[in-house]
Amino acid sequence: MRLGTVRLTGEPDGGAGRVAPPGLPWTRLDDTLVYWTDDDGLWASAAERARASGLRSEERPAPARPAELRLVTQVGRVFQHEHPDVPVLVDKGRYLVIAASDVLLARIAPRAEVCYRVEPLPAEGVVFRTLPRAARAPVPEIQALTGQVSGERYLAALGELVAFGTRHSLSTGFGAAAALARDRLEKLGYTARLAPITVGPGRCHNIIADRQGSGAPAARKVVLLTAHLDSINLAGGPSAPAPRADDNASGAAGLLEIARVLAGHQTHDDIRLILFGGEEQGLHGSTQYVASLGPAETARIEAVVNMDMIATLNTARPTVLLEGAALSQGLIDSLATAAADYTGLTVQTSLNPFNSDHVPFIDASIPAVLTIEGSDGANTHIHTAGDTLDHVNTDLALDILRMNLATLARSATAP
Repeated sequence: MRLGTVRLTGEPDGGAGRVAPPGLPWTRLDDTLVYWTDDDGLWASAAERARASGLRSEERPAPARPAELRLVTQVGRVFQHEHPDVPVLVDKGRYLVIAASDVLLARIAPRAEVCYRVEPLPAEGVVFRTLPRAARAPVPEIQALTGQVSGERYLAALGELVAFGTRHSLSTGFGAAAALARDRLEKLGYTARLAPITVGPGRCHNIIADRQGSGAPAARKVVLLTAHLDSINLAGGPSAPAPRADDNASGAAGLLEIARVLAGHQTHDDIRLILFGGEEQGLHGSTQYVASLGPAETARIEAVVNMDMIATLNTARPTVLLEGAALSQGLIDSLATAAADYTGLTVQTSLNPFNSDHVPFIDASIPAVLTIEGSDGANTHIHTAGDTLDHVNTDLALDILRMNLATLARSATAP
């Protein structure tokens, strides 16, 4: 079998047709088209089509069988840290293409707490892509809201959460952070509570805060903003330092800052804010929350925006990845529009949901999107004691908050 790659430019909606003749399997990872075949005719046709388009085709080492091609989705560089001996055929940070036989797959089966997934490489699919920027005239009311996001207040909340040392789900630090968040949300006028959850043999909490909209009860939907509050140090264990400034004090502090701004903004629909526990041990908080929803409440949920790792700049330009599923496409489009209208963010999108608190909602057919810093695979500090305030980029985080705030406000305001 032969494996090739082509660098594509200026074609955000696919571009595979320029290179891949009918019958040639391919996968696009942003600007890189990966294709493979054991048919010499298809291979020669692809090379010729690339040349005719002014593109350069590069042959890569390939496994013996197409079935051995695998897509790895990882948080940070966890897969590569766990398995440095596994050859990487294509490296796009969060996403890798590897070759793995059944024997190798059995050896690299992930432990429950390790943040990566290995699956067959899809044929004819876009794993992620960068969108062209298309800003419109901002809505004055929404622009005024986004202008209220305060870097000073955000950093203060971020510092408070990091100061607990660890927010491991079963630690006293988590309990104290949960109480702090609940009290802060209550003071802002939300109805806030600690909802017990189980994390293995232990117990933990989700923090849930609600504010009713102005619409008639029968007509109101509910819009959710979520983040996980817990932290972890994988190598050090439960009692080791885990400040986790980026993963995920950045998202939790962002939720508190958006809550402050929305507290003074009347919406038609209800607003619900949730800080989850047990995320790092396997999405316990979000999974148990979704399982607790009855059919009527599930049907009320208009959208779920999840924030996880929003404050480390890994790219030359501030970039956000919007990750969801096909049912999330409308919400992804709304977030991308808000990013163009109210921020300077470069937007990447993926319909390949993975290992954050948006996934249980998607599994329950609820539109949900993860908002996460672009190229998080370049962030080597997560899940360690080194995830500290030194690596926080406030400008990136504030732009992601503005994007999310604008989307939530527009969604909840429209009757």
